[in-house]
Amino acid sequence: MRRKQTNDLDLEGLPEKAAVILESAMHEFLAHGYAATSMDRVAAAAGVSKATVYSYFEDKEELFNALIEHLVQRRFRTIFGMLSTLQSAQTDPHIALKRLAISILDDVATDKQFQAFIRLIIGESERFPELANAYIRSVVKPVIKSLAQYLASQTQLRLADPEAAARVFIGSLVYHFLIQEVLHGKDSLPMRRDRLVDTLITFITCKGSRPYEQMCE
Repeated sequence: MRRKQTNDLDLEGLPEKAAVILESAMHEFLAHGYAATSMDRVAAAAGVSKATVYSYFEDKEELFNALIEHLVQRRFRTIFGMLSTLQSAQTDPHIALKRLAISILDDVATDKQFQAFIRLIIGESERFPELANAYIRSVVKPVIKSLAQYLASQTQLRLADPEAAARVFIGSLVYHFLIQEVLHGKDSLPMRRDRLVDTLITFITCKGSRPYEQMCE
């Protein structure tokens, strides 16, 4: 029987068997870890033969990389779409960046499967650094590139290094997510989302033209 499709995997357009395999692989990786999950185990969970699994995915690493791609497609398609919309509408960058930051933090804070997947990547990165590298290539790098392009287009900010600013922006959100959600620091090291976001946006935008410098006064 086909496993109920997860909320986070964007499997639209995939052959049905490939979708079933990915859904089952996600469950197996999260339940048993990367090292303990085998193609045999995934095939059994998906209710297909091992040959069928190999007909879609060359090996376990390729299967895991496919999971990364499909896990993030929906989420980061939304982010890229939001940046494009805000830029087209000529939204004030202070407002645009705040909306983007809140959207990202709210999304990952409520996505338990995504949190579990990040824990898996972090936990396995010592023995399998290629997993973390795949995540950086497929997720982190495109997001930073897109945000850097947006920041560079906002000439009123007068940013000397838009890419570095994009890394500061994303890095701050990732740190907050890791401490609050992945490492369960909500009680021991709490930080309100809006407090972090307001400080981050002011830090980036106050280096720009006079209207933004006034935010720091």
